[in-house]
Parts: sequence; C-alpha cells; structure tokens
Amino acid sequence: MKMSLTGEDKQWIEQGRAEDRRWFEQARAEDRRWFEQLLDHRFRIERQWVESRLEEQKRAVNEQIEHAETRLLTAFHQWASPTDARLRTHAATLRALDLEMEELDDRMKKLESDRPPNSPQAS
Repeated sequence: MKMSLTGEDKQWIEQGRAEDRRWFEQARAEDRRWFEQLLDHRFRIERQWVESRLEEQKRAVNEQIEHAETRLLTAFHQWASPTDARLRTHAATLRALDLEMEELDDRMKKLESDRPPNSPQAS
C-alpha cells in the first residue's frame, strides 16, 4: 500500500526540519562561543604562566649581571688600589726630582753669574 503525503504534511515536515536546522545552528553557535571562551581562558592562563617564567628569567639574569659587576668592580679595585699608591709615590718622587733639578739649575746659574766674564772655563 502506497501512501502519498499531502501538501500540509510536506509543509509540516519542512517546518520541523527548518526548526531542527535553527536549533542545530543555535547549538553550534553556543558551542562555538563556549569553545572560544574556553580557549580564551586557557590562553590567559598560559600567557600568565609564560609572563611569570619570563619575569623569573629576567630576575635571574639581573642577579647574574649584578654578581658579575660586583666581581669585576672588586677585581678592578684590588688592581687599582696598589697601582694608585705606586702612581702617587712615583708622582711624589718626580715632584721631588723636579724641585731638586730646579735647585741645581738655580745654583748653576748663580755660579755662572758670579764668575768673571774672562775667566778660563774648566774642561
């Protein structure tokens, strides 16, 4: 026995299918929003984790740099202190030698000026 659908039956089936499509599209849209929210939440968590790791790494690098600077400055100070003392000693010695040279130069000029102009020079 073969039955045929009336136009009203076909319309009712088509309306049911249209409602099912609307419900399905709405469910898909809700699922998409939920999934996007889930991804956003996960992205925020992972981003916070990455940022905290970066901050830890920055702190570690800064500590290492500070430690290296301290060691470098300490080594420089250990080298510079005795070097500075030697330079000061040498500078004081040079000043004393300059004064002594000036005195000798003054004495020599005085001796030359006290000598008569025609006296024989010692060779």
